[in-house]
Amino acid sequence: LGETPEFKKYMDYLRGRALREQYFEKTLKGTINEDEAKKIYNARVAQLKPETEFAARHILVESEEKAKELRAKIAGGEDFAKLAGENSTDPVSKKDGGFLGYFGMGQMVPEFESAVVKMQKGELSEPVKTAYGWHIIKLEDRRAKAPPAYEQVKDTIVNSLAVRKAQEASAEMRGKAKVE
Repeated sequence: LGETPEFKKYMDYLRGRALREQYFEKTLKGTINEDEAKKIYNARVAQLKPETEFAARHILVESEEKAKELRAKIAGGEDFAKLAGENSTDPVSKKDGGFLGYFGMGQMVPEFESAVVKMQKGELSEPVKTAYGWHIIKLEDRRAKAPPAYEQVKDTIVNSLAVRKAQEASAEMRGKAKVE
């Protein structure tokens, strides 16, 4: 099999591909310096629109009456997390006292999101109806969403710079080539 013309043609193809990859990695990617990548990162971060993230707890129940009853207990001083663990029908968050973690716009159902956006840190909502049932929400925190750290996106930036340089090098080579 190793001596067939098809195999030799395939090996030539693989060799060419490996050479292109090595050229890309060693020659093009190697010419990108940290300052160039950081400059692009800083420019993109400057263009980001400020976004707000919210951290909230919730208790999900099946009826408005139960939601009102639990809200009254919390307003009376009972522990939200304890009541969430005992009463919430949300199997995931009830284990954490109803804590949902941080989330941004568009990550929760509209009714839930609408209530959270209007709340202040530490505030307790009135019962909120969604397709899942009735929620009592406590806003734990509101913060500006931080942009991704440079180290998280560095490889993506370097790769995009290398692709751009590869396109420029390819266009330059095509311009110099004499195709018959």
